[in-house]
Amino acid sequence: MHATNGILYLIPTTLGDNEPLEVLPLSVKKIIETTDYYIVENEKTARRFIKKITPKKSQPSLQLHVLNKYTKDEELPAFLEAAFQGKNVGLISEAGCPGVADPGSEIVKIAHQRGIRVVPLVGPSSILMAMMASGMNGQNFAFNGYLPIDSHERKKAIKQLEKRAGDLQQSQAFIETPYRNDKLLADLTATLSGNTRLCIACDITLSTEYIRTLTINEWKKTSVNLHKRPTMFIIDK
Repeated sequence: MHATNGILYLIPTTLGDNEPLEVLPLSVKKIIETTDYYIVENEKTARRFIKKITPKKSQPSLQLHVLNKYTKDEELPAFLEAAFQGKNVGLISEAGCPGVADPGSEIVKIAHQRGIRVVPLVGPSSILMAMMASGMNGQNFAFNGYLPIDSHERKKAIKQLEKRAGDLQQSQAFIETPYRNDKLLADLTATLSGNTRLCIACDITLSTEYIRTLTINEWKKTSVNLHKRPTMFIIDK
């Protein structure tokens, strides 16, 4: 690593619309106070987050590069140019921790390749917090991202995850677009074995937080509304 390079800070954000310093440590505030260069998923929400953390920070002084699904790979190295000039750069996700279920991992990979120091900051991860609260196997688990949208393929994937959970004694975590949560839950209860355990971890860290682990047979008798609520699903045998 070149001694004069800046640092790439991985800056966590809240998992919902709560006050940042209720769930983030002061170390995040200190880094944002001294950093003017950022790589973000959405400029508007990133600026709002920075303003909440440090209201007195000059917004015009901020330089933001947008990294989302439309960003081309060849654009990414230029996003770290400030680091080669000795400036620190912050990578901010839309929710939770950068680089985990997040496009920011590509920037982190380039930083390592180019000899830029990478420093992750402490913050909420819905994956880890759901595992912590699930009562499932935290020694051996996998995060599988989104399941297929097609109904037939989704049910096939659900059965595969259930088999993997049993064969490997490995908890299987996954997510869905919030407006399709209720449909996914219906597919889970219709597809999984009755004694398979399912954890639903919804609105983590928010005042409406709901985390519960039951067998599929028990979930069939339980009513819960997950529509448009960020939710983590975990199954275990």
